[in-house]
Amino acid sequence: MALAERDHIVSVIDTLANRHLQGKVRAVRLAIIALLSGGHILLEDIPGLGKTTLALALARVLGLSFGRIQCTSDLLPSDITGLSIYRREEHRFEFLPGPIFNNLVLVDEINRAMPKTQSALLEAMGERRVTVEGTTHVLPEPFLVIATQNPVEQIGTFPLPESQLDRFSLCTGIGYPPAAVEKAIIGGGSVRDQIGRLPALLSRDQILAARAALRDVHLGEKVIDYIYALTLATREHPAVLAGVSTRGAITLGEAARAAAYLDGRAFVTPEDVKQVAPAALAHRLIVRPEHESLPKEELLRLLLNELPVPRA
Repeated sequence: MALAERDHIVSVIDTLANRHLQGKVRAVRLAIIALLSGGHILLEDIPGLGKTTLALALARVLGLSFGRIQCTSDLLPSDITGLSIYRREEHRFEFLPGPIFNNLVLVDEINRAMPKTQSALLEAMGERRVTVEGTTHVLPEPFLVIATQNPVEQIGTFPLPESQLDRFSLCTGIGYPPAAVEKAIIGGGSVRDQIGRLPALLSRDQILAARAALRDVHLGEKVIDYIYALTLATREHPAVLAGVSTRGAITLGEAARAAAYLDGRAFVTPEDVKQVAPAALAHRLIVRPEHESLPKEELLRLLLNELPVPRA
């Protein structure tokens, strides 16, 4: 296990969560888990709770190339992927890459884009490549999409289709900070300027080394059985119309590996699975119309509480 990289990454999480992004420890940790496990993360909450600030801070400290897509109803797919222009003097077309061609891409207010534009992200997020005008372009590694989403009840939003939601390995809210923390934030004002001056605390090579180390984190048979049992429970629950897919189960296993790595272990425990399961699985559930008032994360936690935990 790459202990030096692991210790450095944990230090970065602590620095961000305790100094610059107070009250957002869970969201910061989950974003790093998404990065290490090769996934993407969706931050879903009301405006003004720091979703974009969190993404900008991560972009600064990770030392990766950064692209930002501000979603609006008139955003076009080519605004994301790029387009070809004709160089008349050279008698040739030249491809101008869009913001998706970066290591870390912030897709701000993703559900304000039209469904056709949202679908432009599917290939990029799922296969790490983009096809434009018949030519396939490979995206850089590591590649992480951090998307923010406003509640669908707000004006001008379009619900993300299930195929798009499934591309996000993790989905979490920010939530209101504790009272003492929120008062301190109010007194200190916006931290955007402060975040803009943050130095890079990690390098691309350190991140890739940490990702490679995840392959050495052991996912035992009992834990695999536990993940499968949880997956099966989502499919058989009477309130669920469509449960977790095999891809969702794979994603849960990889996220649990990353959680174990951050805790300094070379093996995954059921507690690692329980820690990341709500963020990894809840957004993949399709509940029956008569049960839509039941929060999906709450449903996941109920299933986790009912499921026997395997013994070592």
